[in-house]
Amino acid sequence: MFMRFTIPTLVLLSTALFGSVSFSCAESASAMGTSTSVGTSAAKTSSTSKILNPNTLLAIVNGEKITVADLQAALATMPPQLRQLPPGMVYPLLLDQLVDQKAILFAAHKEGLDKKPEVQKLMAAAANTALQNAWLSEQVMPHLTDAAIKQYYEQNYANKPPEEEVHARQILVQTKAEAESVIKKLKAGADFAKLAAEVSTDKGNARQSGGDLGWFRKSDMVPAFANAAFSMKKGEISSTPVKSEYGYHVIQVLGTRMVPVPKLDEVKDKIRQILFQKYGREAIEDAMRGVKVERFDPNTGKPLPASPAQAATGSSKK
Repeated sequence: MFMRFTIPTLVLLSTALFGSVSFSCAESASAMGTSTSVGTSAAKTSSTSKILNPNTLLAIVNGEKITVADLQAALATMPPQLRQLPPGMVYPLLLDQLVDQKAILFAAHKEGLDKKPEVQKLMAAAANTALQNAWLSEQVMPHLTDAAIKQYYEQNYANKPPEEEVHARQILVQTKAEAESVIKKLKAGADFAKLAAEVSTDKGNARQSGGDLGWFRKSDMVPAFANAAFSMKKGEISSTPVKSEYGYHVIQVLGTRMVPVPKLDEVKDKIRQILFQKYGREAIEDAMRGVKVERFDPNTGKPLPASPAQAATGSSKK
């Protein structure tokens, strides 16, 4: 069994240990006992916002070079919150990690780990994943332009009226009789949250928040529940059980509000993700049209009949 480490994970650990210390590249080089040109180069740039040449040499490990471009590539794989840290703090940590990785690779090759079948399978899987991601990136990224994001915003957000939201809580039971009993107890003064924790079948929500569902829009809920909740006033408890495919709901509305249309900057990341999923799915479907897929029953080993979608994909194969 192999434990997988990534640069973001390693750097996150390093940042957790050293993040409270603000130091420059020159100081870190000195702390590492570095006597190469790294210290000199860093000293000249650590106190300025000068953009380093990507080809600038930072370290050599057994003859293999590590440059600023390598650090920048590693930085791009880090979580956003770490990418926002000052380069003077992040770059020394990244350089340490890249040096460590080079040392590990040399040690692994020296021991012949790259010749072991199980390791070769992992290496092949990693290479395939990188190739898949590169292909998907080439297919999808050209669609994620500012113009495309703005167009989606104008079509789906702009010029639309504010949307109503409701804040409500519920007690969910299996039978109408149980729901009527709950309503009767609430009218007699029972505490909604305590009663929810006792009898609601939505145990996780009931125990953690007394049945509180937070704020939601009408489209977020199943129609029967949404229609009832959005017809009620603040503080009102449903007078009759609300039936849905989940059971019988007793609802209390805690508040209502009108939510204005968000600005483009507020939903830009959300739209980018929507477009990424849309064009990613289209790219995968296009790839599927170029291959022949046969599926087999794992119990009998016999071929399975193609589903209508699979048949359509196969028939369009060029």
